[in-house]
Amino acid sequence: MVQQSCSTDIAANIEKLKGNIRRCAAEGAGLVVLQELHNSTYFCQTENASLCDLAEPVPGPSTETFGALARELGIVLVLSLFERRTAGIYHNTAVVLEKDGSIAGKYRKMHIPDDPCYYEKFYFTPGDLGFNPVETSVGRLGVLVCWDQWYPEAARLMALNGARILIYPTAIGGVGTDPAAEQELQCGAWQLVQRGHAVANGLPVITVNRTGHEDDPSGHTEGLDFWGNSFAAGPQGEILAQFGRDEEGIRVVDIDLDRTEYVRRGWPFFRDRRIDAYQGILQRYGK
Repeated sequence: MVQQSCSTDIAANIEKLKGNIRRCAAEGAGLVVLQELHNSTYFCQTENASLCDLAEPVPGPSTETFGALARELGIVLVLSLFERRTAGIYHNTAVVLEKDGSIAGKYRKMHIPDDPCYYEKFYFTPGDLGFNPVETSVGRLGVLVCWDQWYPEAARLMALNGARILIYPTAIGGVGTDPAAEQELQCGAWQLVQRGHAVANGLPVITVNRTGHEDDPSGHTEGLDFWGNSFAAGPQGEILAQFGRDEEGIRVVDIDLDRTEYVRRGWPFFRDRRIDAYQGILQRYGK
């Protein structure tokens, strides 16, 4: 896991990422996960059409740059990119690179928020690739992105489609006007819901968040203070590794994918699902 702050200098951000990725590989990591939209600052604090210039094709410059690094280091690498699909259609896209630097697969963010300082609906078209894990040499990865992490349906469908691990590149923090106590409650809920996905699906979860303060370019708000607290949890929700709020750097953690078999035998939630009685989940609201 790589948790770091970002500046407006994209080239410097990428060099910083590359250094941290190398550190992960040097400590034996076979899979490295980066935070959401890691090449730049979190540009969705404002609605500015010119910022669509930050978008790039997939494959494109970032997949070439990081693909070469994945190939050199022999690692699987999870990127989070602002994808330009065509003029006027952009996605928030996670791209998984295989050990040979090739693109193993990608996932386009399905749930798109629209909240103060998180104006993502202005930039991102909702994903259209479904909840399909990416097959890699280190296992089948259920990659989702940030706001997706609040939705048990997304985690469940990834699990039902064979994911061995759930991965969430993330950019979440507090708006400067929120009291510190409220931000602590929100941060706790953010971690708790994802640990719940681990428990409900018997799968490990990896969540990599941004850290640091980023100013609002418009000056209308106090900007965002990202929560950091990136973490890895096991299939019973147990914390395996965690960053501090303002900490930058890496964490390398061992994930036992075979533990899912043991956990699901003891807690056979998948066996006891009432798939004949869940039609209502497809309604916007109940009766």
